Amino acid sequence: MKQRTMKRAASALAAVAVVAAAGGCSNKAQDSGGSSSGGGAAADVQTDIGVEGTTINLGVLTDLTGVFAALGKDITNANTMYWKDNKVCDTYDVTLDVQDTNYVPQTGVQLYSGMKDSILAMQQTIGSPINTALAPEYESDKMVNFPSAWAQTLTEIPGTGVVGATYAVEIANGYDFMFQKGLLKEGDTVGHIYFEGEYGANGLAGTQAVAKEKNLKVVEAQIKSTDQDMSSQITQFKAAGVNMVALTVAPGQLASAAAAMEAQGLDVPILGSNPVFAPGLLQGPAANKIKKDLYVASPVSAFDQHQDLLQQYQAAYPDATPSLGVLVGVGMSEIMKQVLDSACESGDLTRQGVLDAFNGLTKVDTGGVVVPIRGFEPGKSPSLESFVLQPADVPGGAKVVQDAFEGQFAAAIAG
Repeated sequence: MKQRTMKRAASALAAVAVVAAAGGCSNKAQDSGGSSSGGGAAADVQTDIGVEGTTINLGVLTDLTGVFAALGKDITNANTMYWKDNKVCDTYDVTLDVQDTNYVPQTGVQLYSGMKDSILAMQQTIGSPINTALAPEYESDKMVNFPSAWAQTLTEIPGTGVVGATYAVEIANGYDFMFQKGLLKEGDTVGHIYFEGEYGANGLAGTQAVAKEKNLKVVEAQIKSTDQDMSSQITQFKAAGVNMVALTVAPGQLASAAAAMEAQGLDVPILGSNPVFAPGLLQGPAANKIKKDLYVASPVSAFDQHQDLLQQYQAAYPDATPSLGVLVGVGMSEIMKQVLDSACESGDLTRQGVLDAFNGLTKVDTGGVVVPIRGFEPGKSPSLESFVLQPADVPGGAKVVQDAFEGQFAAAIAG
């Protein structure tokens, strides 16, 4: 297996214009003549779909108007910013075909059908339901894909690289942090609100695994992604005497839950899976509750550890309110670059060549933007580690309160 690492950024520009530490890329693509498969400019680099001359086209199926719109915009902006300043093998420019699914699986399937014949790989597909709906096509098309989702089921799709720990491992690491800090103890009662589908089910699986080990009582509350009022669930939790609320939902449901907890006097901590929070919530009526009691288990760090990246994003998108989606977008773009660089060095930028390079990637280092990735083995969490973040009045809306770590439950859950 080939190993690729990234040197930590030394300046604002270097935060995104990163290079592989393992010696860089060859310059085969600078040779004259056509590709052996007719799709590129390099005589000794094979191509087939999604490469025209020295331009690689990648797909993006994101959410710009649905429940994860704030996250989707920042991830996509960060993808765009990254590829503006980076080339594959110092030669190939990367363009993005960005489409908005509105977090609707059928829309995602339709949009993919329209782009698949002109892209080499998928830089981003947001949402577990949409990734799951597209799984058969991604596999048959030999499509390397980095999802903006962390469900365990996605690790079973060939070529799909979950960018961090799965939801179950991630929230279990969050529980470990809560136990360490005395915010939860063995035998306590936890109320868990979760979306139906892979996202919620995987988060709940993490809670259940920890509950078994720590003798926790779990009060479960499944909701739809369209449900907005969490007051009845909080009423149920208060009646059950919960000691903590766990959330595997979107920011809108977090805001409702936090407001209901304040209104009903439920003064207990909240543990969230990583997509649960958006900085815009700190301008809402539940801001104080969120800042005081929410802890987020996360696959990415925060801007307090990456000031140069924040400055670069603000310069590129001065009207945007940056969220932690920026770090997700930069991290997944860097991992894609490492895959494409490896395929290019091997002389094979066909879809099969890119898939082979993906399968050979191990010990992925993104300079602390994303948790360490041990590799992408089918059915296994790509990482055992998580950061823990807490909302605060800082750029991005959160600060790191626990650096990336492997909790006591992670290995058993990860597969």
